[in-house]
Amino acid sequence: MAAQRLTKQMSTIVDAASSLVLQMGADALLLLIDGAYDWAKIKERIAPDIETVIVAADRPEDLEGAEAAGLLPLPLNKEDSPLLERLQHALLEAVADGFLQANWMVVAVYSGFEHPKLDSISCIRLDDRLRRLTTRDLQRLESSVPLKVLKSVIDLASEIGREGREGKKVGTIFVVGDTRKVLEHCKDSGFDPMRGYNRDARSLFDKRVREDLKEIAQMDGAFVVSNEGIVEKSRQIIEVAHADITLSKGLGARHWAAAAISQSTNAIGVVVSQSTGTVRLFQKGETVLRIEPMDRAVAWQEFNYEPPPAESK
Repeated sequence: MAAQRLTKQMSTIVDAASSLVLQMGADALLLLIDGAYDWAKIKERIAPDIETVIVAADRPEDLEGAEAAGLLPLPLNKEDSPLLERLQHALLEAVADGFLQANWMVVAVYSGFEHPKLDSISCIRLDDRLRRLTTRDLQRLESSVPLKVLKSVIDLASEIGREGREGKKVGTIFVVGDTRKVLEHCKDSGFDPMRGYNRDARSLFDKRVREDLKEIAQMDGAFVVSNEGIVEKSRQIIEVAHADITLSKGLGARHWAAAAISQSTNAIGVVVSQSTGTVRLFQKGETVLRIEPMDRAVAWQEFNYEPPPAESK
């Protein structure tokens, strides 16, 4: 694919971002770019003292030659997604791939107003950015599960991933919504500690119940949660085919089970990774949101900025 011309505006923005990294004492520079470029020329404009320079683009073929030029290529496959989602996805992927650490400061360059020109620079502290989610992040899922319930499940899953239990890391699954159909694909893995309790004693909105669930999460099996935030069953084995599902390398049986049940039903699968504490949301067989473990809880906030639509190609 032919490389696009490095314009005067783009050169100036990259120069400014490079200087800002040094002035702010930032740890990395991230360029969120549309299309293929002469990566060697971009590398020449970046201060040699900046060791971590990531170039993120939607198509892997656009990044050909970036690694040879001394840059860290990061394919996103998020071409039709809004800017904020693409930027957050790039940060999450960079952390997951080991390019960034969760407490770093990153200077990010991207097209915020006039697509595809680079026109915006942000300084982002990752422990704040990765911890902060907005209600719009969940509204994009277009799920019948109420936002209040999804937030509660995500908060609990994040606590489990961050804290573990009794000094040990814990992994588990929550399957939220479409309960009747979900239960058709489940069977008990053993004694269900939630069996026999009334609805109030199984509500995710009760602090005591949440603490009980953290204990149960150490056992095998998934939690099945209704649209009302009631844990209908715990310690469930999910039995559903996943032949048509493709997941990232390194994801284990919990992730495959959650992806499969989200594909076969209208439920959302929420998985806590035992190895990393990362929380992933699955819908329609795909990962739709990922939250890295932080030292503090997720901070929910409203976000009203809507960037201009991308020009049609």
